[in-house]
Amino acid sequence: MYTLYGIRNCDTVKKVRLWLDQNGITYRFHDFRSDGLTLGLLEDFVARSDWNILLNRNSTSWRQLGADQKADLTGQKAIELMLNTPTLIKRPILDTGDQLVIGFIARDGVYAASLSGTGAAAGGYIDYLPGAVQTAP
Repeated sequence: MYTLYGIRNCDTVKKVRLWLDQNGITYRFHDFRSDGLTLGLLEDFVARSDWNILLNRNSTSWRQLGADQKADLTGQKAIELMLNTPTLIKRPILDTGDQLVIGFIARDGVYAASLSGTGAAAGGYIDYLPGAVQTAP
């Protein structure tokens, strides 16, 4: 069974949950706020994708950080920031077991293709950025 990670009141998380339900895809929802976020889970996400992909620099939470928190950003510093402020994590993250699907774009069947195994290679990740799809092993 897939696990969908995010924050319940996030608009994009709401969209992907509706899409999954409409397409009959069974999943378990893990809300970072109510279910928590552990260092182990975040390190697993980073190991399977990239901290630069997971860190949402377009979020309100990012804009609210001080310049000192954003300066000299390293993987470890980014993990600490995301662990302390889960709203800094790009959402949603769908763990299919073989890959992480980060973000959501329903157009042109791209999201459906990523779930059927035609997206990233096993063990990789798919990142949905505005206007582009990036796939990595």
